[in-house]
Amino acid sequence: MTDIRQDWSKEEIEEIYDTPLLELIYRAATIHREFHNSQEVQMCTLLSVKTGGCSEDCAYCPQSARYQTAVKPEKMMDVEKVLLSAKCAKESGTTRFCLGAAWRQVRTSKDFDKVCDMVKGITSLGMEACCTLGMITPDQAKKLKDAGLHAYNHNLDSSREFYGKIITTRTYDERLETLENIRNANITVCCGGIVGMGETKEDRIGLLHTLATLPEHPESVPINALIAIPGTPLENQKRISVWEMARMVATARILMPKAMVRLSAGRINMSDLEQAFCFMAGANSIHTGEKLLTTPAPGVDGDQQLFDLLGLKPAALKPSKVEEMAS
Repeated sequence: MTDIRQDWSKEEIEEIYDTPLLELIYRAATIHREFHNSQEVQMCTLLSVKTGGCSEDCAYCPQSARYQTAVKPEKMMDVEKVLLSAKCAKESGTTRFCLGAAWRQVRTSKDFDKVCDMVKGITSLGMEACCTLGMITPDQAKKLKDAGLHAYNHNLDSSREFYGKIITTRTYDERLETLENIRNANITVCCGGIVGMGETKEDRIGLLHTLATLPEHPESVPINALIAIPGTPLENQKRISVWEMARMVATARILMPKAMVRLSAGRINMSDLEQAFCFMAGANSIHTGEKLLTTPAPGVDGDQQLFDLLGLKPAALKPSKVEEMAS
């Protein structure tokens, strides 16, 4: 039986990360089968409910007001329109519907009240509701929990050492404080990072070390491949190789066996074979739909074709989760 540990050292993680690739995949796949059904993949849909105009300077993000990109600021979506999107996503196999707003931090306002109403509506559909809204206070986290929020996404993006090279408007410690506020409100944590931003292997190991040594592992760990967007400072970054993506997925699976390891941004640039390799490495969740916030995604039909090819199926929402949301 594999032990769940929070005391990993960077040296141990580096040793795992550097394991010969096929052996690493085998080890991760074995642990994956110990804790999960390897034929099931959770389908998540992420909708941008408040797009663009963000004051942050995240070097990868087309929603920053500091960069000239094709993304234009939009006002908060209507609750009814969001819930219609959630219903359509549920019919396509999605069990988690995520709401994204291009805010630096949550402000107690009519827009935040709208988000709470969206969460209530999504939960009433029998789906997990997730939000990614920037930094959040304990009181705001409690309000979202009371509305029925199941999960909150707040990525660390990279290692503490590399972080300052891609973001200067928010500190690493502020991100960790938000994770603490989420956890203290009894909301599950969705936290991962982005690879392919120019970071080193040591930075990737540093990110995994931070995640794997939190007081509790994140229930969800998204592994994103950078999509280089014209107009952002990282527009000329070369695409990360699938081998590095697979190493990240496999190492995350070994370090955090119970987590849902999400193959998130960047799938649009991956072939079926490359995605299959990441599923073998322990990925058991994807973001599906036509868009991942503002960047393109493979779409539901493409994902279903891939699932049919690989013998995978969308995971159903566990009865315990439905009972939890109804209580």
